[in-house]
Amino acid sequence: MMQVLVLSPRVAPGILTLAAWDALREASVVKAAEDGPHVRAIIASGIAVEITAERPDVAAGAVWIAPVGDAAWARSVADDLMAGSSSSAEEVEVLFGSYDLPGSALLDVVEVIDRLTRECPWTSQQTHASLSHYLLEEAHETLEALDSGDGDHLREELGDLLMQIVLHARIAAKESADEGGGWDIDDVAAGLAAKLIYRNPHVFGDGTASTAEEVDAAWQRLKAAEKQRSSPLEGVPATLPALSYASKVIGRLGDVDVSGDDLGSRLLALVAEARAQHVDAEETLRQAVRRLL
Repeated sequence: MMQVLVLSPRVAPGILTLAAWDALREASVVKAAEDGPHVRAIIASGIAVEITAERPDVAAGAVWIAPVGDAAWARSVADDLMAGSSSSAEEVEVLFGSYDLPGSALLDVVEVIDRLTRECPWTSQQTHASLSHYLLEEAHETLEALDSGDGDHLREELGDLLMQIVLHARIAAKESADEGGGWDIDDVAAGLAAKLIYRNPHVFGDGTASTAEEVDAAWQRLKAAEKQRSSPLEGVPATLPALSYASKVIGRLGDVDVSGDDLGSRLLALVAEARAQHVDAEETLRQAVRRLL
């Protein structure tokens, strides 16, 4: 049997599965389509590797190392070899020697943004202020995609929104380097992870919560203890859409008596009614408008 070995570029060189090491050690010959850190780590372990641009052929006991991260190359080679001979189907195996962990592709995003920041004239000139309207625009486009029910569109828009997050973190990292301190994308991610663990003790600690309502109540209680706000309205963005802003304010103030016959008071009363029924007024109105279109 000939094996085509696929390795992940996001895993440290030499960190391979036991099956991959067994295949390499038992191989009659090991060839690689290109040189790289993984190949050099394999060579350093005492296994001879021939670097060659030739197209693989079926050779019993041979292991071909695919270009790192290129599973498509490996499958293409295997398909070609199996198509060339009726007996080849049982003689070619694609073997994954290392795997990406969930979220590994986020490293690619960080790397791409880093390079754009260094080499792209437009990206290198951006600041938090110059990108602010893009962040708001992408958030609205993501919400529109969510409302549309189109999963592929939502995936794309979430990617655009993620780009804004990574860009802002990269700008902060550059400013931090210039000023000798600060934060970067790893600090953003670490802060989020720590927050999620702290505010979900029913999962990560000794807290108890059996319903969504109990989870939310515990979250809000821990958040209040953590923030130690000087006023109930501290932290409520005044730039929120009016219905969302009203709902947040009413939620922070607790029980409020909304009175008056003017249009604003009646709208505020409807928001209070929506909250009492655990209904999102902003979302409800948006969906009602969409039904008119």
